Amino acid sequence: MTNALSLARTPAGRNPSLVVAAVLALLALAATGAALWAQVSGERGIAPVASSSDISVGGIEVDVSGDNAEDARENGWREAQRKAWEKIDGPDIPDSQLESLVSAIVVEEEHIGPRRYIARLGVVFDRQRAGALLGAGGQRARSAPMLTLPVMISGGTATMFETRNPWQRAWAEYQFGSSAIDYVRPNGAGGESLLLTYGQTGRRSRAWWTNILDQFGAADVIMPIAELSYEYPGGPVNGRFVARYGPDNRYIDSFSLRAESSAQLPAMLTQAVARFDRIFTEALSSGRLSPDPTLTLENIEVSPAVRAILDEAERLEAEDRAIAADRVRARDAVRATPDAEPTPEPTAAVSQVFAIQVATPDAAAYDNALSLIRGTPGITSANYTSTAVGGNSVMRVWYTGELEELAAALRSRGWGVNVGQQALGISR
Repeated sequence: MTNALSLARTPAGRNPSLVVAAVLALLALAATGAALWAQVSGERGIAPVASSSDISVGGIEVDVSGDNAEDARENGWREAQRKAWEKIDGPDIPDSQLESLVSAIVVEEEHIGPRRYIARLGVVFDRQRAGALLGAGGQRARSAPMLTLPVMISGGTATMFETRNPWQRAWAEYQFGSSAIDYVRPNGAGGESLLLTYGQTGRRSRAWWTNILDQFGAADVIMPIAELSYEYPGGPVNGRFVARYGPDNRYIDSFSLRAESSAQLPAMLTQAVARFDRIFTEALSSGRLSPDPTLTLENIEVSPAVRAILDEAERLEAEDRAIAADRVRARDAVRATPDAEPTPEPTAAVSQVFAIQVATPDAAAYDNALSLIRGTPGITSANYTSTAVGGNSVMRVWYTGELEELAAALRSRGWGVNVGQQALGISR
């Protein structure tokens, strides 16, 4: 009776187990989509401030008093203007003229009392009006566009744009308008958090770096690294900062700073960004911070061995074109002589497809193997079908000849060759 009732309640032609399986599959698909979306969603990006050519001076400390809170604040701003002007070695001018040069006051931190004003301020001077007095009215030489990847290491974890962090914010909010370095600052939103990770800084492949730099319109990359260690939660923070650049992660300089509490960490990081700017500017003036020529395909310096292979390939192609031209002339001559016996044309060699397994322990070996194999005489085409940097990659080649001939040609190029069934295994 129970079975009869159960069957009566089940719609005709529908298996309950299949319905349950379909529901579970839909739930799994939804969970997978949510996981993928979570990798690029959330608050990750911080939009960089617009760069201005105005002269910005930050970190001006003031402690003044006045008749009331408003008067004390005005006195503090006037004192900050004078201190900032002295900091950039401005000439002696009256306060009324100095106020006409100021385009903005940036409040970094302030405490307002009934008759006292304590603050840390930034002063922005208009370059067009102040440049003539400072002798800075001319054009400044700037670097090539540099992709800026700020790396923060804290608690044994290195992050860049995966999550918002104070080091990313310091670089996004700093004003670089008067700097000699053309910083290209990603905001880290969307797919950038997946593309620009700390692991990217360890890659050496020029092909990978060229693709990334092309996406951001940059010529090279710089990596300001901040390693932060907390003595205890909320307590002093020790920072070690390292400046590196280029696809080879080259060292430029390093320094250390200390914040007495977590509340002072943003100020320390802002100071560190200004210090990095001076380090990169000095490296630019000394010629150390110049774009890597291997990141531009037109300027790649080809080794003599590779150049010899390319020259040999060009020579063989020229011979093939000459032979084809001779055949055309002979055929035309035969057609012009009716009584002449036609000369049979030689049968053209047929290209065969072979598989080559090549050892690619690193990215450089991956790139070089493709270039060297394509330059081997007799190979008309070669492409990777399986990539495994750090292991063995598989390549499909079209060769005009037999497998043993291809093996001999590769051995003559310095490869170690193992012959299999319609396939070769090669290594250096």
